[in-house]
Amino acid sequence: MNLNIYKNLKRGVESNFINLNPIQRGGVLTVEARKAVLEFADGYSVCDYCFESRVDLVQNPPVRKLTEDIAEFLNMDDVRYTAGCRHAKWAAMHMVGKPGDTVVLDSLAHYTSYLAAEANRLKVVEVPHSGYPEFTIDPHGYAEKFEEVERKTGSLPALALLTHVDYRYGNIGDAKAVGKVCKEYGVPFLLNTAYSSGIMPIDGKRLGVDFLCGSGHKSWAASAPIGILATTYEWNQQIFDKSTIRGDWSGRGFTKKEIALFGCSPVYGAPLMSLMASFPSVVERVKHWDKEVENARYLATQFERIEGFHQMGVKPTQHTLMAFETLPLFEVAATTQKRGYFLYHELKKRKIMGIHPGMSKSFKVNTFGLSRSQIEYVANAFHEIAREHGIPVE
Repeated sequence: MNLNIYKNLKRGVESNFINLNPIQRGGVLTVEARKAVLEFADGYSVCDYCFESRVDLVQNPPVRKLTEDIAEFLNMDDVRYTAGCRHAKWAAMHMVGKPGDTVVLDSLAHYTSYLAAEANRLKVVEVPHSGYPEFTIDPHGYAEKFEEVERKTGSLPALALLTHVDYRYGNIGDAKAVGKVCKEYGVPFLLNTAYSSGIMPIDGKRLGVDFLCGSGHKSWAASAPIGILATTYEWNQQIFDKSTIRGDWSGRGFTKKEIALFGCSPVYGAPLMSLMASFPSVVERVKHWDKEVENARYLATQFERIEGFHQMGVKPTQHTLMAFETLPLFEVAATTQKRGYFLYHELKKRKIMGIHPGMSKSFKVNTFGLSRSQIEYVANAFHEIAREHGIPVE
């Protein structure tokens, strides 16, 4: 074995490049979070002062206070930390549904929403999107699918899920309208806020959600993996149900441990403490969401000055995650030695990263947290690349 390859690991993306990666912009750590990671990187470091058998109850460091503050920040009643947003979805489905039940979800849902249902042996019914080029979800489609499921199975779905901001086009779903439909039919509502809570204002009760899952490493400036599962008083006893099992010989029981969280939130160290350290900045930055969207729209306008570049999804964009169709780059790629990787190399030369290597026909970017001067630099870099390869720019 050559063990030297595991030494001196470096990345250097945030320090040396402008990073446009859609899954990373909202998760870039604050200075405070980077310090916290170093302090709490050793194993289950938050458990040093755990006296009540659960990490969400730890008072030093102030995890219990953070739990209360995040619930207030999201206008929900109770919060737990999970091993990513996907675990939060699995937990909600596990505690609400039973094998054979149905989940109605949007057809732009993340693959982990499907797998969470599959792991819980639930059936999936999709609400269709509108198709090219906007790919929107009609909230009324949930009512239609609820009735369809009831006709076929004799009962309403166990759960409805909406992806608040879809990961493919950055469209913001009408959560309030879907929440209203769910209330009318009495179907519990799970909102996936992996790309919204932590970067834009979210009011769970105003949106009518019963369960809200978030991604710390995508949108709360935390190190991976960490998720958030929030709920209301009406559901917290069921979602965070405690263990009742006992050993048949020893009689051992674990009555404080919560079943869906594997007893205790599985993020006992650096992820949780980075979330805590970044939280004050997160609370502040959501107040400036309009400015972030303004910057994103600027880049979209500049990209569409390049002949053949088109933003997909709702226009003007309502989010900093955007998808672009870029057929002229695909045509150029066919004539270059590096093929589809030519764009990756052209951008890397200009200290820009984050567009997936090999993508030239279409790609996604996220501008969240970038300054206007950085965004202008990215726009100029694309104009320059286009001109160098004979693609007209307005």
